[in-house]
Amino acid sequence: MTLLALGWSSAMADNDAIVTYKSLSPEIALAAAQAALQQCRDNGYQVAVAVVDRFGQPQVMLRDRFAGPPAPDTATRKAYTALSFRTNTSDLEKSIQSGKTDPGLARLPHVAVLAGGLIIEAGGTLLGGIGVSGAPGGDKDEVCAKAGLDAIRDRIDF
Repeated sequence: MTLLALGWSSAMADNDAIVTYKSLSPEIALAAAQAALQQCRDNGYQVAVAVVDRFGQPQVMLRDRFAGPPAPDTATRKAYTALSFRTNTSDLEKSIQSGKTDPGLARLPHVAVLAGGLIIEAGGTLLGGIGVSGAPGGDKDEVCAKAGLDAIRDRIDF
């Protein structure tokens, strides 16, 4: 019986039955969110910042005191959208506006085709997404999200 079990384990390992992946630690996700929130504060905006993991699940949510009620959900949806489409949401928004991409994508559940969502990637590996919502315009949200990525870039390069 033992030999059979050992043979099975070996066969399973040989056919890629186990998948390994890289993911953001909670500390890194929090550092990105805090930096994004601080950048928006420095710019005079009250926002919400969300970081989702590589599977689209929320890992961090920060909401400033006076951010509007829709901001947390919108930030999460922006992060999820960037991750899901593997592109920054401002690029996706432009692609839809230009007619290159089907506008029906914007009606999918949990999707927000608004600037302010960026992918988190290092070494060619998709790690998650960050979304910011609440500044007066998605371009301003994106500046804050970029500050979040810049704050962790040297800690995730591999």
